[in-house]
Amino acid sequence: MGAGNQQERLSHTEEAKHFLAGFIEGEGALCVSIKQHPTARFGYLVDPEFFLYQHESGRRVLELASDVFGTGTITSKSGSPRVLVYAIHSQRSLVTKVIPFFERYVVPFSCKRVTFERFREIVEMMERREHMIAEGLVRIVEKAYAMNPDSKGRQRLRTLQEVCERILRGHTPDIPQRDEDMVQSSWRHES
Repeated sequence: MGAGNQQERLSHTEEAKHFLAGFIEGEGALCVSIKQHPTARFGYLVDPEFFLYQHESGRRVLELASDVFGTGTITSKSGSPRVLVYAIHSQRSLVTKVIPFFERYVVPFSCKRVTFERFREIVEMMERREHMIAEGLVRIVEKAYAMNPDSKGRQRLRTLQEVCERILRGHTPDIPQRDEDMVQSSWRHES
């Protein structure tokens, strides 16, 4: 039986899932992008994602991941057309497929446990819609910035302080209160 047929036959077995877990440990990434967006309530969007990279000659491994997870897309990496990226962006799929897979197959042996724990916390916070209030979004951003403290990868464009200040500025404007608002406020406290 050829290697292609073996991989197809193994696609749903425990062995295939353990193989995929090891591959993810080396070539996978859990990422939480913080994207500045002009129409976002607090100026930023939070976008948790799962990626798996492979040279085009290893496309079958990415197809195995797609088969195991039952979702996601395979595309060429921007700027590197011979590198393929398998990506899952859907929050629902992250909750129902990626996180349970990591908990069962990857995390018990992973050196990236802390990164996964923070990723899972962020996705759970978003499920509870905590990103819809400024203070919740700040907590999520803080966790995202702490995900890979020793990362050798690309650094964030903005500092944590800059992002948090922008989020909170949208929530608590820097303009002084009007005098009559101050009078009413102090009046309420005296009553």
